Amino acid sequence: MRKFVPVAVLVGLGLALGGCGGGTGLKRVKPDEYAVARQAPLVIPPDYALVPPRPGAARPQDNNPSTLALEALFGGPAARSIGEQAVLNNAGGDSINPGIRSEVGDPETSVVDKGATTRDVVAAPEGDGQAASTSTPQ
Repeated sequence: MRKFVPVAVLVGLGLALGGCGGGTGLKRVKPDEYAVARQAPLVIPPDYALVPPRPGAARPQDNNPSTLALEALFGGPAARSIGEQAVLNNAGGDSINPGIRSEVGDPETSVVDKGATTRDVVAAPEGDGQAASTSTPQ
Protein backbone atom coordinates (compact mmCIF):
# COMPACT_ATOMS: atom_id res chain seq x y z
CA MET A 1 0.00 0.00 0.00
CA ARG A 2 2.85 2.41 0.78
CA LYS A 3 4.42 1.92 -2.64
CA PHE A 4 1.10 2.48 -4.34
CA VAL A 5 0.56 6.04 -2.96
CA PRO A 6 3.65 7.69 -4.55
CA VAL A 7 2.98 5.95 -7.85
CA ALA A 8 -0.66 7.09 -7.81
CA VAL A 9 0.42 10.65 -7.01
CA LEU A 10 2.95 10.65 -9.87
CA VAL A 11 0.41 9.23 -12.31
CA GLY A 12 -2.17 11.84 -11.21
CA LEU A 13 0.32 14.68 -11.60
CA GLY A 14 1.37 13.36 -14.99
CA LEU A 15 -2.22 13.27 -16.19
CA ALA A 16 -2.93 16.76 -14.82
CA LEU A 17 0.15 18.26 -16.46
CA GLY A 18 -0.44 16.32 -19.66
CA GLY A 19 -3.74 18.12 -20.12
CA CYS A 20 -1.93 21.45 -20.16
CA GLY A 21 0.39 20.62 -23.04
CA GLY A 22 -2.16 19.43 -25.57
CA GLY A 23 -4.36 21.42 -27.91
CA THR A 24 -3.47 24.51 -29.82
CA GLY A 25 -2.72 26.68 -26.78
CA LEU A 26 -1.59 30.18 -27.71
CA LYS A 27 -1.45 29.39 -31.42
CA ARG A 28 -5.24 29.23 -31.79
CA VAL A 29 -7.02 31.43 -34.30
CA LYS A 30 -8.54 34.42 -32.52
CA PRO A 31 -11.39 36.57 -33.85
CA ASP A 32 -10.57 39.97 -35.28
CA GLU A 33 -12.21 42.50 -32.94
CA TYR A 34 -12.21 45.16 -35.66
CA ALA A 35 -14.12 42.98 -38.10
CA VAL A 36 -17.11 42.54 -35.78
CA ALA A 37 -20.25 44.40 -36.83
CA ARG A 38 -23.39 44.77 -34.75
CA GLN A 39 -26.58 43.20 -35.96
CA ALA A 40 -29.66 45.36 -36.00
CA PRO A 41 -32.13 44.50 -33.23
CA LEU A 42 -35.13 42.39 -34.03
CA VAL A 43 -38.22 44.50 -34.65
CA ILE A 44 -41.82 43.33 -34.76
CA PRO A 45 -43.20 44.65 -38.02
CA PRO A 46 -46.51 46.53 -37.88
CA ASP A 47 -47.84 44.62 -40.89
CA TYR A 48 -47.92 40.84 -40.58
CA ALA A 49 -48.84 40.34 -44.25
CA LEU A 50 -45.22 40.56 -45.36
CA VAL A 51 -43.73 38.52 -48.16
CA PRO A 52 -40.98 36.11 -47.12
CA PRO A 53 -37.43 37.28 -47.81
CA ARG A 54 -35.51 36.04 -50.80
CA PRO A 55 -32.62 33.74 -49.95
CA GLY A 56 -29.32 35.60 -50.07
CA ALA A 57 -30.94 39.06 -50.16
CA ALA A 58 -29.60 41.72 -47.80
CA ARG A 59 -31.68 42.56 -44.74
CA PRO A 60 -33.31 45.98 -45.20
CA GLN A 61 -32.57 47.05 -41.60
CA ASP A 62 -28.86 46.24 -41.88
CA ASN A 63 -26.60 49.17 -42.61
CA ASN A 64 -23.08 49.21 -43.86
CA PRO A 65 -20.65 49.73 -40.91
CA SER A 66 -19.08 52.64 -42.81
CA THR A 67 -22.47 54.31 -43.13
CA LEU A 68 -23.15 53.78 -39.42
CA ALA A 69 -19.79 55.37 -38.54
CA LEU A 70 -20.43 58.38 -40.77
CA GLU A 71 -23.87 58.87 -39.24
CA ALA A 72 -22.40 58.65 -35.73
CA LEU A 73 -19.69 61.20 -36.53
CA PHE A 74 -21.57 63.71 -38.65
CA GLY A 75 -25.18 63.11 -37.70
CA GLY A 76 -27.83 61.41 -39.68
CA PRO A 77 -31.27 62.46 -40.80
CA ALA A 78 -32.58 62.56 -37.20
CA ALA A 79 -33.95 65.90 -36.01
CA ARG A 80 -31.76 67.84 -33.58
CA SER A 81 -32.94 68.76 -30.09
CA ILE A 82 -33.92 72.33 -29.26
CA GLY A 83 -30.72 72.93 -27.27
CA GLU A 84 -28.53 71.47 -29.99
CA GLN A 85 -30.24 73.62 -32.62
CA ALA A 86 -29.80 76.75 -30.44
CA VAL A 87 -26.05 76.09 -30.04
CA LEU A 88 -25.66 75.57 -33.79
CA ASN A 89 -27.59 78.76 -34.59
CA ASN A 90 -25.53 80.82 -32.10
CA ALA A 91 -22.32 79.44 -33.62
CA GLY A 92 -23.45 80.36 -37.12
CA GLY A 93 -24.38 76.83 -38.15
CA ASP A 94 -27.17 78.12 -40.34
CA SER A 95 -24.68 79.99 -42.56
CA ILE A 96 -22.16 77.25 -43.28
CA ASN A 97 -20.08 77.64 -46.40
CA PRO A 98 -20.05 74.24 -48.13
CA GLY A 99 -16.64 74.90 -49.72
CA ILE A 100 -14.84 75.94 -46.53
CA ARG A 101 -12.31 73.11 -46.75
CA SER A 102 -11.22 74.33 -50.17
CA GLU A 103 -10.85 77.89 -48.89
CA VAL A 104 -8.71 76.88 -45.90
CA GLY A 105 -6.23 75.05 -48.12
CA ASP A 106 -6.10 77.89 -50.66
CA PRO A 107 -2.74 79.75 -50.76
CA GLU A 108 -4.67 83.03 -51.08
CA THR A 109 -6.24 82.56 -47.62
CA SER A 110 -5.13 85.22 -45.16
CA VAL A 111 -3.47 83.92 -42.01
CA VAL A 112 -2.21 85.74 -38.93
CA ASP A 113 1.44 85.23 -38.03
CA LYS A 114 1.58 85.29 -34.25
CA GLY A 115 5.36 85.14 -34.17
CA ALA A 116 7.89 82.89 -32.52
CA THR A 117 7.00 84.02 -28.97
CA THR A 118 3.56 82.46 -29.14
CA ARG A 119 5.04 79.30 -30.63
CA ASP A 120 7.62 79.12 -27.82
CA VAL A 121 4.99 79.61 -25.13
CA VAL A 122 2.80 76.89 -26.59
CA ALA A 123 5.78 74.53 -26.98
CA ALA A 124 7.18 75.23 -23.48
CA PRO A 125 7.61 72.10 -21.36
CA GLU A 126 5.14 71.46 -18.58
CA GLY A 127 6.12 72.26 -15.02
CA ASP A 128 7.66 75.68 -15.55
CA GLY A 129 4.67 77.32 -13.85
CA GLN A 130 4.94 81.04 -13.05
CA ALA A 131 8.67 81.02 -13.70
CA ALA A 132 8.10 80.13 -17.38
CA SER A 133 9.62 82.59 -19.79
CA THR A 134 10.63 82.82 -23.40
CA SER A 135 13.46 84.68 -25.00
CA THR A 136 12.78 87.17 -27.73
CA PRO A 137 15.09 87.11 -30.73
CA GLN A 138 17.60 90.01 -30.77
